[in-house]
Amino acid sequence: MQSLHLTDRKVKLPRLSHIYSGYYIGVEPGVNIYVEDINPEGRKTIFFIHGWPANHNLFEYQFDQLPNMGYRCIGMDIRGFGKSDKPWRGYNYDRLADDVRGVVDFLRLQNFTLGGHSVGGAIAIRYMARYNGFGVSNLALFAAAAPSFTKRPDFPYGMSKVDVTKLIAETYNDRPKMLQEFGDMFFFQYLTEPFSDWFFQLGLLAAGWSTAAVAASLRDESLFTDLGTIRVPTLILHGIHDKVCPFPLAVAQNEGIKKSKLVPFEYSGHGLFYDQRDEFNKELAQFIG
Repeated sequence: MQSLHLTDRKVKLPRLSHIYSGYYIGVEPGVNIYVEDINPEGRKTIFFIHGWPANHNLFEYQFDQLPNMGYRCIGMDIRGFGKSDKPWRGYNYDRLADDVRGVVDFLRLQNFTLGGHSVGGAIAIRYMARYNGFGVSNLALFAAAAPSFTKRPDFPYGMSKVDVTKLIAETYNDRPKMLQEFGDMFFFQYLTEPFSDWFFQLGLLAAGWSTAAVAASLRDESLFTDLGTIRVPTLILHGIHDKVCPFPLAVAQNEGIKKSKLVPFEYSGHGLFYDQRDEFNKELAQFIG
């Protein structure tokens, strides 16, 4: 497995090819982010950021099809999840957006579509605000945890902070049970038992402390002011049966981002990338062009 380091100026970025798909990028001393690069010669690039509590494999059913349409698909495991390093600290939205910038800089990405699911959508929005959308030509939000994952006095949508605190406590007490119960509310369509087990295993690959820390960021952080900084065309895909990030969050995103288009998915929950995977891939491809 190739390990590349943003801070090592002597390293020359190799020419990416079909056989050069998985590698690590150092985003700060001691922290390496795992990146999967599929069809690196594709005509347009889509950079995917996964949601909690999984990893880049969440987008398997996009990675299976979009490269056949000519797209380059990049998936990263955010720190603490999947194959990425799992430091004790660094799980707030700013640091997670900084990790994205590290990958963008190292791969020299330009004019790409940035797509994020759930907390990945929150990270994508923070990246847009923090870095003025550096390199991004289009933004795609999939069941994004924004502008707030939790209910607030002036925003009565989302999970309660008490419920998220319970999720964190369950993570420290019996993480497999928490993951299984969370998976039960994730999708709307019928799932086979093997698929449910596959999704469960994605969550187990994360560290317990990182799972809890990102949940705390979901509970405590918000993105109300970030939405207004976004200037690129934005596609919002959201399942109307979403029990994790209720549909009113998508409406708020649509109202807060000027150049945005909201597409409701009538037969989807939080996992719309699988519930209606064909429609998902079609909408995303049409948006990017």
